[in-house]
Amino acid sequence: MKLVIHHNTHFTYSQPLLYTVQTLHLWPVSSACQTVEFWDIRTPGTLHSQPDAEGNRVHSFSLVARPEQGLRDNSIVAWGTVSTHGVAEFTDTGLLPHPAFYLRSTALAEPHPRLAAWARSVVPSLTAALDAGRLPAVADLVVLAGAVADRVRYRKGSTNVETTALEAFDWELGVCQDQAHVMVAVCRSIGLPARYVSGYFYAANEPDLASHAWADVCLDPATRRWISLDVTHRCPTDQRHIRLAAATDYTACLPVKGLRRGGGEESMAVDIRIGLWTDADEPGRAQG
Repeated sequence: MKLVIHHNTHFTYSQPLLYTVQTLHLWPVSSACQTVEFWDIRTPGTLHSQPDAEGNRVHSFSLVARPEQGLRDNSIVAWGTVSTHGVAEFTDTGLLPHPAFYLRSTALAEPHPRLAAWARSVVPSLTAALDAGRLPAVADLVVLAGAVADRVRYRKGSTNVETTALEAFDWELGVCQDQAHVMVAVCRSIGLPARYVSGYFYAANEPDLASHAWADVCLDPATRRWISLDVTHRCPTDQRHIRLAAATDYTACLPVKGLRRGGGEESMAVDIRIGLWTDADEPGRAQG
């Protein structure tokens, strides 16, 4: 499936913005799951590429203004075309962190004994296999994803970007970010390396679903084999999914993250539109 994505992030300020530096995880990477046909990002400052040990393409820019020239708004526009391959299982290259790196505890996806006990109760065949030293079965991981979706019912506005996996688990409410964090934390709790994935999801005429999150779970640390699981939709990822970045949790791969001086009150509006590619769509300038 060939998809065209337009992602516009617009900041407005109640007072002049004097200085800001922002880091972006807004450039998808070609992989077994997808091919980035072209991609571009436009910002009000000069864009600089930054290294990322987790295989993501990261950029940053800064803005400096005199008080009398302070900015009142700031727009970041990313767009391009990506061909998705419908691949959910893939192997990491040796340049990426060893899967054991994704067993580590993070603020938003911390392992916990209660999460491990819950996993044992809902998918006993999965934990029995791990206890016996066997590799996890894909079918068991899909069942676990469905159990997380049942436990953390999808409800917009019930959590925020600082909600932890254990909080969402206890509140039994959340959005795709929370469901992904709970899946990651549960897997880590039973000894399975797992990581958080930010990306896009194509659903015709459903723009509210465009920004999405899911989880990668390691099937075999020795061969660095992984599977991507969409907890919200209770399935392995498919041609509707576009990967932007993968990391230990949301805080490590925010689409836009920054610091600023001045500006007063800040408000942010995000508009993401995804459509099927047609011959009318023009090629971009930068290859992914």
